[in-house]
Amino acid sequence: MPHVTFIHGIANKPPADRLQEEWLRTLANAGLDLGVEGVTTRMVYWADVMHEAPEGIEARVEAAVSGIAPDMAGNTDAPLSPTLSEAEFIACLSAKVGGVLAAKEEGQDISNPNATLERIPLPWSVKKRFLQAYLRDVHHYLFNVENTPRVGETYRVQDIIRGRFVDALRQAPGGEPHIVVSHSMGTVIAYDCLKNVADCPTIDALITIGSPLGVDEVQDCLLPGWSRHDGYPASARNWLNFSDRLDPVCGFDARIADDFLVRGKLAVADTMVRNTGAWRHSISQYLSRAEVLSAIRQELGL
Repeated sequence: MPHVTFIHGIANKPPADRLQEEWLRTLANAGLDLGVEGVTTRMVYWADVMHEAPEGIEARVEAAVSGIAPDMAGNTDAPLSPTLSEAEFIACLSAKVGGVLAAKEEGQDISNPNATLERIPLPWSVKKRFLQAYLRDVHHYLFNVENTPRVGETYRVQDIIRGRFVDALRQAPGGEPHIVVSHSMGTVIAYDCLKNVADCPTIDALITIGSPLGVDEVQDCLLPGWSRHDGYPASARNWLNFSDRLDPVCGFDARIADDFLVRGKLAVADTMVRNTGAWRHSISQYLSRAEVLSAIRQELGL
């Protein structure tokens, strides 16, 4: 029986069951009903490692009314940087993400200065909220920060999330194919586990969506397992990557195939999609694109 393991991205989320239901409903509304197709699914949920409580319905309503995507709702403190290397990481990553946001305001594509794109202004309050959530989640995972989201619960962020992802792969129902559909920071977690965790199970396909894996600072934190010459994870038989060049998370380096080679040869299939609206990073945008739906169908053998 085909199986999909989902893993979500940055910022706070609704409870795990509701989040998974949202992803499945988005796919079904776009024409791919995994339940009807006999595909089992599971969400790797890690928002509770970072946040005190799941995102409430009030935050979702407020986000909808204000025109902000759900993954922009809520407040997140900026990460502390106790070491020079962490401070440098945060500063460089912030500059690159900020560059994409600035390019969106000017209607320019960073990767092609001659390209003219629609102007998509975002208010500073939205940018700040996004940057804080993004920088904190990426920093805490890659530097394995100790975090206490609730009284009496303290986690080493990378350790606990790695454990949840690997356990989800191990507990998947028997049968093939088994694919991972990951979004945003979830793509970094999935890649890190498939490449750097020795006993991580093998999957048939890794689908990365809106991924920051093309950013040098993120790649540097995946050492020593990662190298540009041989960065492809042996635990994934296929790897398909989807990006929108106006997505601030992946827009700085949307194509990642040349950063994750197999003994110097290209192996990742990069596909550019065009989302709509002011916020191009939303998972609901990506899961509605025909290119993403087609890839999921193909990798599941539907």
